[in-house]
Amino acid sequence: MGESWNKKDREKKKQKAKMDKADKMKERKENAKKGKSLDEMMAYVDENGNISSTPPDPGKKVEIKLEDIRIGVPENIPLTQEELTRQGKITFFNYEKGFGFIKDQQSHQSIFVHSNNLAGEVKENDKVSFQIEIGQRGPFAVNVKILD
Repeated sequence: MGESWNKKDREKKKQKAKMDKADKMKERKENAKKGKSLDEMMAYVDENGNISSTPPDPGKKVEIKLEDIRIGVPENIPLTQEELTRQGKITFFNYEKGFGFIKDQQSHQSIFVHSNNLAGEVKENDKVSFQIEIGQRGPFAVNVKILD
């Protein structure tokens, strides 16, 4: 049999739906747990930046002076000649092709060197001093000189 379309039946269905909804809301309120305490909700950040539930050790607290905090881009201070000059070791050099690589002692980075930038002849494992310039393909060594 199909649904009745008279006004009383529709009104009864609406009332029943309201009662069901009120019963469900009452049941949820009764079964709901109280909120957590403030201590349970507290989260801390440790010295490595990880979120933790335990408070940090007060002995590891570091005081930072307000004057030491810099916001913005730092000033571009030109480097001195000693800071620009690096030392390294020739790891590979091919005279037929005219290029090689130097392993920087400071950064342990492999840096390209062309034969035009050499002050004299070099061979593998020679210790050299050089300066770094940035080219289109990355850093390369210039003013390469053999160290004694």
